Amino acid sequence: MTTLVVPESHLRENPYDIAKEQLRRVAELFGVDPNLVNVLQECKKAVVVSVPVTMDDGSIQALEGYRVTHNIARGPSKGGIRYHPDVELDEVKALAMWMTWKCALMGIPFGGAKGGIRVDPKKLSPAELQRMTRRYTSEIINEIGPEKDIPAPDVGTNASVMAWIFDTYSMNKGHSVLGVVTGKPLNVGGSLGRLEATAHGALYCIQEAVRKREMRMEDLRVAVQGFGNVGSFLARFLAEQGATVIAVSDSRGGIYNEAGLDMAAVLAHKQETGALEGLRGAESITDEELLVLDCDVLAPCALEQVITSSNADQVKAKMIAEGANGPVTPAADEILDDRGVLILPDVLANAGGVVVSYFEWVQGLQEYFWKEDEINSRSSATSRRVRSTRPGARPRSARRACDWPRTDWQCGESPTRRSRVGSTPEASLAMPPWRTRALPVRPSDPGLQGHGPGAQG
Repeated sequence: MTTLVVPESHLRENPYDIAKEQLRRVAELFGVDPNLVNVLQECKKAVVVSVPVTMDDGSIQALEGYRVTHNIARGPSKGGIRYHPDVELDEVKALAMWMTWKCALMGIPFGGAKGGIRVDPKKLSPAELQRMTRRYTSEIINEIGPEKDIPAPDVGTNASVMAWIFDTYSMNKGHSVLGVVTGKPLNVGGSLGRLEATAHGALYCIQEAVRKREMRMEDLRVAVQGFGNVGSFLARFLAEQGATVIAVSDSRGGIYNEAGLDMAAVLAHKQETGALEGLRGAESITDEELLVLDCDVLAPCALEQVITSSNADQVKAKMIAEGANGPVTPAADEILDDRGVLILPDVLANAGGVVVSYFEWVQGLQEYFWKEDEINSRSSATSRRVRSTRPGARPRSARRACDWPRTDWQCGESPTRRSRVGSTPEASLAMPPWRTRALPVRPSDPGLQGHGPGAQG
């Protein structure tokens, strides 16, 4: 057995230290009880597991996996699973903490969690990826569940990975458990609108900021860093709203056109070649160059810490929409704040995904599935409700205090009770009484093969 060697992490600062520093800053501004801060700055539980995987050549790689729960005061913990060579325990802890704030801000009855495996999924075959996922699920099976901890997709994972998790968990329980994971394919209990939900949420935030600043979508010049689910859909949606998308990038590089990119052509080229570079009529550009382009809106939609103290003073964008988690470091915050750059924070701008994940979880528990227009309407209404009850986005020093989820804790009211009794339709759906019945798993469904002895890796 060998241990897989991975490259040096891209993280410049410890993300968990950053998350705790953000919490302490907000606590100081609002006079939060230090005892409460002492509780909230620590994660409730962190599980580290070894994930041995049989590779296609017969060798066995021992990978390291994680599942972290930050807080469950509001309900079951919720958070994605990330497959990336830079995954580490402190990163997962930070992501879990940010999920707690995100769920509280959106008024949904979840706490924060996160998970991942330190691996480059692009170097695995589909069979290796499935074996790894099923083994990882078996290792954390006692940590997850529809009323305990509900995983979802994140960087490097998709609906097929969620289907394997759902299938492996259900095989062990003896019946289909639709609510154990969200982001599933539609034919095994997924939700309409989930794939593009995070990008829709970011779009709503940008539209509201544009309206409050008395700007027009048609006048916006936009650069999008990252071209996964969030970045690709956001670029497409912004173009459909009349904005000019001048640059996009993925993990291999980016493309730029001063006059604007044809997003239909970009998406077709990406689908055909697997990369952005090489599109006719566009110049090649690096991630670093994209981040400092002269534009109105910059949307970092990939990984953390892409805007730091070393490049923040070069950023020319007037507005930054954080499609990724933690793309701007605190030191960069201060620099951008001093320059008057408006930042739409990650806990709001990319919260559309967890909102529709919540809707999928509710639909799975009820075994009653909604139409796409109903889901989009509820998602938009949730975002509007948050924006109408919290002060609008503003430069970071003020925004951190005003837009973070503080009312439940400061008013002395139980956030769990508030969300479950609730004054809104969304809150009233928090803990439906219906229970999941057994649903036959069809072996022919995509992503559900592998019931034999080798299915667990």
